[in-house]
Amino acid sequence: MRLDVVTIFPEYLEPLNVSLVGKARARGQLNVHVHDLRNWTYDRHNTVDDTPYGGGPGMVMKTDPWGDALDTVLADGYETGARGPALVVPTPSGRPFTQELAVELSERPWLIFTPARYEGIDRRVTDEYATRMPVYEVSIGDYVLAGGEAAVLVVTEAVARLLPGVLGNAESHRDDSFAPGAMANLLEGPVYTKPPVWRGRDIPEVLLSGHHGKIARWRRDEALKRTTLHRPDLIERCDPKAFDKKDREMLSILGWEPDPDGKPYGRFWRRAEGVEE
Repeated sequence: MRLDVVTIFPEYLEPLNVSLVGKARARGQLNVHVHDLRNWTYDRHNTVDDTPYGGGPGMVMKTDPWGDALDTVLADGYETGARGPALVVPTPSGRPFTQELAVELSERPWLIFTPARYEGIDRRVTDEYATRMPVYEVSIGDYVLAGGEAAVLVVTEAVARLLPGVLGNAESHRDDSFAPGAMANLLEGPVYTKPPVWRGRDIPEVLLSGHHGKIARWRRDEALKRTTLHRPDLIERCDPKAFDKKDREMLSILGWEPDPDGKPYGRFWRRAEGVEE
C-alpha cells in the first residue's frame, strides 16, 4: 500500500516511523510519503489560506497550493507504478470512521490524505478530485481538532494493522471490538495475563480451566456486558438474529428484550425496570 500525506506540518507525522506502522514501512509493506504543502506556494510568505467568501471568522485553505500538490503527488505515484488512488479527507463533517471503513480502506492500494487546518479546504478542491478518484470524507469523532493530522495518524494505524503480515499473529484482529462478523456490534471484553494473582486480585477461574468452549462463552458474555455498559446504542440497533440462544439469555439478564412492536429491523429495546443486577 502507498500512503501520501499533504500537510503544512510534516513533523506531526513523525509517529508514522514507529511501532507497527514504522515496522511495516521498514519491511516494505507500507510506502509512506509526507509532503509539505508550502512547497506549492509561490509568494514569499508561503501563504496557504485566505479569507472566506461570504464573510465570517477564520480562514480557508486556498485551491492552488492544494491542486498543484495533489497533481504532483498523483503524477509521482503513477510514475512509480501506483494505481487506484483514493482521497481521504479528515473532517468533522465526514462519515464516522469505523472498523468497517478501516477494512474497506485497507483493501485499497493507494491512499492520499489531505489534513486541513483553519476552517478547512476550499470545497472546489474536493469536488475536483472526486471526478478523478473515490473520495472518503472521514470523521474520527464528534469533536473538532486544530487540524487533521491527528486523524491521519488514527486512520493510518487502524488501516495498517489490517494489512497482511503487519501483525505478528494474523488472527489478532479477529476478536477486536467492532471486527466484522460476530464482533461487528460489540466491544471486546477484559483481558488478563500472568501472574494469576496480583495485589490480591485473581483472574477469572474459567480462563484457567482449559475448556475452550467455556472460555469462548465467557468472553462473549463479557463482550455483551461491556457493550451494554459503555455503548448501549450498539445493542439497540442490532438485529436479534445476530445473537444465539446463549447471547439472548445474557442480554435478558442485562435487561434487554426484542422489540415487542416488531419494528422492521427487529431492534432491541431496554426494559425500564426488572433488570437483574
